[in-house]
Amino acid sequence: MDSAAIGTDFARVRADFDLPTQFPPAALTEAEQAVSDGPRGSRVDATDIPFVTIDPPGAKDLDQALCLTRLDKGYRLHYAIADLGAFLVPEGALDKVARERGQTMYLPDGNVPLHPTVLSEGAASLLPDERRAAALWTIDLDGEGQPVAADVRRAWIRSVAQFDYETVQADIDAGRAHPSVRLLPEVGSLRRALAIKRGAVELQLPEQDVDQVGDSWGLVLRTRTAVDAWNAELSLLTGMCAAQIMLRAKVGVLRTLPPADDNATEWLHRSAEALGIDWPAGTSTAELLAGLDPADPAALALFMDATRLLRGAGYTVFDGDLPELTTHAGIAAAYAHVTAPLRRLVDRFATEICLAVCAGDPIPAWVHDALPSLPGLMESSDSVAAKVDRACLDQVETWVLANSVGTEFDAVVLRAEATVAEIFIPTPPVLAKSAGENLREGQPVRVRLTAVNPETRRLTFERA
Repeated sequence: MDSAAIGTDFARVRADFDLPTQFPPAALTEAEQAVSDGPRGSRVDATDIPFVTIDPPGAKDLDQALCLTRLDKGYRLHYAIADLGAFLVPEGALDKVARERGQTMYLPDGNVPLHPTVLSEGAASLLPDERRAAALWTIDLDGEGQPVAADVRRAWIRSVAQFDYETVQADIDAGRAHPSVRLLPEVGSLRRALAIKRGAVELQLPEQDVDQVGDSWGLVLRTRTAVDAWNAELSLLTGMCAAQIMLRAKVGVLRTLPPADDNATEWLHRSAEALGIDWPAGTSTAELLAGLDPADPAALALFMDATRLLRGAGYTVFDGDLPELTTHAGIAAAYAHVTAPLRRLVDRFATEICLAVCAGDPIPAWVHDALPSLPGLMESSDSVAAKVDRACLDQVETWVLANSVGTEFDAVVLRAEATVAEIFIPTPPVLAKSAGENLREGQPVRVRLTAVNPETRRLTFERA
């Protein structure tokens, strides 16, 4: 294939999904005025707490900062969340745009932010060595990691360091962890054990990502560090505490997922048997999946099949009466999004409810008014974000393999049908479909690339 067909940016992806290229002037003016005025609301001074942030390298939209300490009979988590609600004018020009966008769209060559970067990467971001407005969660845990008290209030905080996951992991492994995260392995492991006991389902599927090398793009597999998992547990813990606060107040917005039906569970048992994976009697799905080695091809295939258990997630709002469904089956608990307001619309509204309830204040009327529209806004933006992410990966796959037609690759069958299978190629990391009969899930297979079309972002493989 002519190298001219190999692209260097994702302009066509942006055009295909009609992603906005700029903010309306009124929204920008409002954002700049908010920065000039500073965050609204009275708040406690918590700048003495040595918060740190853990994010991907180079991130500037820093939503969360944490500090873990030991108590006489347990632990205390201070979890600071960017207080975006203190900057936005309810139902103003910027609020309107945020509701239209729903969330930040992440593309390899630049983001399409939910809010202007003067806020999301500036005045509202929990950047290091800056006095910042935050919604400060204080969660006390017992010795087993169970929450015994949770509170959130507006505060001033100051992050003392910005870390990435690999740096924190290396520091923990070397025994030189920052004091604020020294307890992360202990608390994170306790929370992970409780999640498995609850029945939370975690799929350890390979995570494709795009890397830029000079002027070209490449594919990599991101290995999930233990720090990733432990940090995720703290975010989940905060969302679970937020859900309980809203349920007690009988007003809020939850992230929900109905339990998997019997057919999906029976399918997974049959799949495990076909893949040669032993499923001991009395072992829950969560326990089985947590104990599998993600490097095992059979395990990868079972993880793919287990996605059937996690279909149908949505947002459930309530205002006065509790809904029939209040839990998220994948988390095995009631849960709400509150930890990423710079990047996700719904978090701002859920946070405002929790702040009002904990302060004993009435929930703002504009929050009540917005609740009915939030599920539709979020589900629409979730759908677009997933499609944009997949389109970017598909695009890079075609660029990387543009000159490899006729080449054979080692692959693993993740899901098989009569004459086609979903396959995973480790090098370069590619998820695709391949023609071929009598393929079995979990089977190592040799495939040949027969066609590449960067215009449609499609690769065509066949069994070699």
